[in-house]
This record gives sequence, C-alpha cells and structure tokens, in this order.
Amino acid sequence: MSEIDFNTAAGATLARIEQALEAADLDFETPADGILEIEFDDGSKIIVNRHGVAREIWVAARSGGFHFKPQDGGWVDTRDGIPLFEKLAALIAAQGGGTIDF
Repeated sequence: MSEIDFNTAAGATLARIEQALEAADLDFETPADGILEIEFDDGSKIIVNRHGVAREIWVAARSGGFHFKPQDGGWVDTRDGIPLFEKLAALIAAQGGGTIDF
C-alpha cells in the first residue's frame, strides 16, 4: 500500500469513527491530523491514530495497545485478526461508553 493509499484509507476510517461517535453522543477531540481522542466520564481516554511509518492504525485503551493492518478493504488486529470496528466497539463498551455502531 502506497503512502497516499494508506493516508486515504486511514483518513476515511477515522472519519467513519468520528461519525459513529457523534451518533452515539460520545465526547471526542481531534488534537492533530490523524489523531482521535475519545473521552469518557471517568476521565479515561481511548486514542486512535494512524501510524504512517508502519502503515497501521493504532489504538491505545485502558486495556492495552492494539495495531491494525489493512486487509481486504478493512483493518484487522495484527495479533488476533479481529476487525478494527469490532474491537473498538468492545473497547468503548468496556471503558464505559455504551454500545456504538460503525
């Protein structure tokens, strides 16, 4: 995947996450291009960012860090193959954000 293709795909994925967060009425910020911080009532955060060097999307949550590689038009966890949106929904629920649909 070229850098341009990666940035296009990662940007579209981050935009989709933002739309789902808005629909679920969850607080989030985009402090810099390619970084999304989801904020929870207890003060904790989940940070989603694109990592251009590795060509991955990285997620940092209370339960750990996760790397997602592009595969078949989506993003999958490099350790267990779980799709990004499925894993992110579970992480958000575990951190007190309720259910979310991507």
